[in-house]
Amino acid sequence: MNQENNENLMNKIVSLCKRRGFVYPASEIYGGFANTFDYGPMGVELKNNIKSEWWKRFVTSREDIIGLDSAIIQNPKTWEASGHLSSFSDPLVECKKCHSRFRQDQIKETRNKKSSFAEATEDRQIQNNNDQNRIPDQVGDDGQKCKNGGEHEWTEAKDFNLMFKTFVGPTQEKDSVAYLRPETAQGIFSNFKNVIQSNRIKIPFGIAQIGKAFRNEITPGNFTFRTLEFEQAEIEYFIEPNKEKSATEYNKWISEAKKFFLDLGVKKENLSIREHEKDELSHYSMGTSDIEYNFPFGVSELAGIAQRSDYDLFQHQKYSGQDLQYREEGKEPYIPYVVEPSFGIDRAMLAFLVDAYDESDGSDGRERGEVTLRLNPKIAPIKVAVFPLMKKEGLPEIAKKIYKDLIDADLASFYDESGSIGRRYRRQDEIGTPWCITVDFDSLKDDTVTLRDRDTMKQERVKINEIVSSIKYHV
Repeated sequence: MNQENNENLMNKIVSLCKRRGFVYPASEIYGGFANTFDYGPMGVELKNNIKSEWWKRFVTSREDIIGLDSAIIQNPKTWEASGHLSSFSDPLVECKKCHSRFRQDQIKETRNKKSSFAEATEDRQIQNNNDQNRIPDQVGDDGQKCKNGGEHEWTEAKDFNLMFKTFVGPTQEKDSVAYLRPETAQGIFSNFKNVIQSNRIKIPFGIAQIGKAFRNEITPGNFTFRTLEFEQAEIEYFIEPNKEKSATEYNKWISEAKKFFLDLGVKKENLSIREHEKDELSHYSMGTSDIEYNFPFGVSELAGIAQRSDYDLFQHQKYSGQDLQYREEGKEPYIPYVVEPSFGIDRAMLAFLVDAYDESDGSDGRERGEVTLRLNPKIAPIKVAVFPLMKKEGLPEIAKKIYKDLIDADLASFYDESGSIGRRYRRQDEIGTPWCITVDFDSLKDDTVTLRDRDTMKQERVKINEIVSSIKYHV
């Protein structure tokens, strides 16, 4: 797909998301705000379903992983220990003429005609580039001309810390400074001792968390791919301090992460695994790989798996003065190694939307240009829609009773009696509803309804008293 078609596809997805209630620009009545987004009725259901599937797969269905929900605002010493206060930064450059500011690596990528989000480094990476103070090459004719005319005139690069600073209490003093967490992982590490003491769990085991993180990105963009606030799903998997065991567990998690996306509908040809080169590894990492996805704007990270060694627990033990060693009968106390699978929920949702988006060419029984979201039923916002064929002769009453039965069975459902049946089908196709039920005049005679499949458009008669079990079986 060429660049023009990719941009067109992305524009269509953004338009669909707003029109059908998946994603809205935040604060839109005030002109929006700095690449922040609100998730609408369909979006919040889709996002919650993705998180629910992640949690079921990696937490509730396993004996070796337990959950946690740590605070967004932690003691500032947390970020001192982790290294975020001193080195969680990007090199920032500013044009002397128009005063526009850019991340230095974004300028380089634009120069090379790459997506500004096809990062060569892990999103979570804390780094100090040796050449970060070098002035970048001026940008050519590829969309980054100076607004005041001619070429940009860059300042030298300066470090720009990505954490959002705030103050706790009524005064804005040095002692009241705090930060919104830039990642969820550190709340897991700081609770390692609590979890060990309060749960009968032994190494190897993992602690999982889904939650918001915040980064003061210099160049956010590409819809929900890179935003100021975002949701992470992370696991810190603790093992014995052994490099061979770490490598084995690392490879397992790469496979598990990829399988998660494949099982929920991401196309295999759009996924790839990229192992980081030694010179781009984070200071804590013994090995990192990204699960990457071919977005319309370029290949970028969906999930990252890192061998974090004992770095984080060692740092927190050092800065807190607390003993964070793991004790096991018959063995010397030790600080465990960690393998970390980290998923971006907002990015995952965007990838699922991209792969599910299907515009008919007119050969499948739909009108040319009609849109179907072929979402996996497990994550579809609405599982089934219920329609009475007409608003008379008792059809709405039967349809509403079926709708209530579906809701009572914890199946997200939608009732619609407005417009033609064809139009109602199309509305549900656009939001990814896998099945539609139509109550017609035959329903009055034989207690059956028409069940229509979104993807095949095939229709079959189903007994009313078998609807709930049939839908549950397929979901």
